[in-house]
Amino acid sequence: MGNRLLLFAYTLVISLSAATASSSWKVSASYSNVVEHTFHVGNLSVRRMCQEQTIMAVNGSLPGPTLQVTEGDTLVIHVVNKSPYNVSIHWHGVFQLLTAWADGPGYATQCPIQPGNKYTYKFKVAKQEGTLWWHAHTSFMRATVYGALIIRPRAGRSYPFPTPYKEVPIMLGEWWNANVMDVERIGMAIGGVPNVSDAYSINGRLGDLSPCSKKHTYKLNVVKGKTYLLRLINAALNNQFFFKIADHKFTVVAIDASYTEPYHTDVVVLGPGQTTDVLLKTDQPIGDYYMAAHPYVSAMLPAPFSPIATTGILRYRGGTTSISSASTPKMPILPAFNDTPTAHRFHTNLTGLKNGPFFVKVPRNVDVKMLITVGVGISTCQTLNACIANPFGPNILFSASMNNQSFQLPSSLSLLEAFVTGAKGVYTEDFPDQPPLKFNYATDNNQSLWMTLKNTKVKRLKFNSKVEIVFQNTNILSIESHVMHIHGFNFHVLAQGFGTYNQKRDKKNFNYVNPQERNTVAVPTGGWAVIRFRANNPGVWLMHCHMDLHMPMGLATAFLVEDGPYPWMKLPPPPKDLPRC
Repeated sequence: MGNRLLLFAYTLVISLSAATASSSWKVSASYSNVVEHTFHVGNLSVRRMCQEQTIMAVNGSLPGPTLQVTEGDTLVIHVVNKSPYNVSIHWHGVFQLLTAWADGPGYATQCPIQPGNKYTYKFKVAKQEGTLWWHAHTSFMRATVYGALIIRPRAGRSYPFPTPYKEVPIMLGEWWNANVMDVERIGMAIGGVPNVSDAYSINGRLGDLSPCSKKHTYKLNVVKGKTYLLRLINAALNNQFFFKIADHKFTVVAIDASYTEPYHTDVVVLGPGQTTDVLLKTDQPIGDYYMAAHPYVSAMLPAPFSPIATTGILRYRGGTTSISSASTPKMPILPAFNDTPTAHRFHTNLTGLKNGPFFVKVPRNVDVKMLITVGVGISTCQTLNACIANPFGPNILFSASMNNQSFQLPSSLSLLEAFVTGAKGVYTEDFPDQPPLKFNYATDNNQSLWMTLKNTKVKRLKFNSKVEIVFQNTNILSIESHVMHIHGFNFHVLAQGFGTYNQKRDKKNFNYVNPQERNTVAVPTGGWAVIRFRANNPGVWLMHCHMDLHMPMGLATAFLVEDGPYPWMKLPPPPKDLPRC
């Protein structure tokens, strides 16, 4: 009884703070369930592409466990690090209202969990329904340490679309025939560009187009005449994907755990970190059909990549008799790798479900405006002669930056601990609101901005301030689509376009009525995206490119969101078992 009263009190405090911070955060004070799991992170031996390999995995599976919760539940996850590497787990897209200590990115909200140690993440999942996911947020470990997080409506509430016959998570990933931690370490030492992946995967399986992978092909058995909800998740490190199923169409009903107006399509495009819920009608003749995904390569000067699609098999069943698999399944015609018009059409046709249960109106009367250029450049090696020369000369690394600032995480104390304790020398609060120079960002390769500045500059925001950001892609060295993720918040995508953003011209196209809500947006290659959000959650929240190649290269910063004016709007102190550096 005592534990139940404590949980009720905890829920009530969260509810009051949520309701006061913004109408979008109102949370029921009713009792919620506690969903508890233990994650053991450690070695797993697997055979892929004709060879044995040891990977890092959770509870001996790839992908890791799927977490099933109901909106309003409290999640308690005990993470035990049995691996030889530092570990932290991020709950991608979860708001973490007043639970910033559980957000998970290493050296941002916590020091990583060191080998042999453990940490318990505890947080409430409120005002969100749909598909999110969890993944490691330390180095390239995300390649194999990930899993789905499914949030269903609480009792008495249904989906805003017909109830599906069955729900199926489909996680797209990447595969290296090497230790991914070594791939990153060696890559950063030879100029900042790790080796590309050897293959792609569907639910951890490469598909029968890859060598020695016929037995490692994901199969989904379906019944003709039914409607299935496919929960698509791009868990890849560095690739956006086109996804199709031969002869079938989809109806998009949610993105990043935010409901959408139904959108009909035969292809889905997902950037790393993005999720898309689609309804699939099994209305084709009984037989076998390939589901397939291959990269959307947005760079004008593309780096090498594997051209082999990952495949799964959609297999119809006739009554109780399964269909013979002797014949080859029908293959969908995937878009060209560089089909930017198809990618852009998909992303820009998505709109929010304004009559949905958690739709939030667009913030007006913006308090903070930022124009943030995103792109790649170069920087000097931090340790003399520690880097092998790249094409730009000795002791030069490729880097990535925003407004020409190339971000470095601290190593002795997390940003959140420094923010809360007032520790000096960990970061500076001078991340710029504008780039250092104005020019035609989308076409000019301004050589004066090739060299980026390594630092830990962050942006402070007042509680409940309304923020508008224009993400502007640049043509410095390379031009490509960057996939931007903000921790702790959803944001509205008001508009997207190509070329250099022009406020006078492009503001006319802002969607204030039913823009899509997301936590991760793909900025068009050679273009821009405008987002808005309300900073109503105190803590430290990373903003970074979710292409993991670009995170260690510096395409990141963080928002320091101040406490609100009342006690129930303030971030609680850290848990006693918070890992130390």
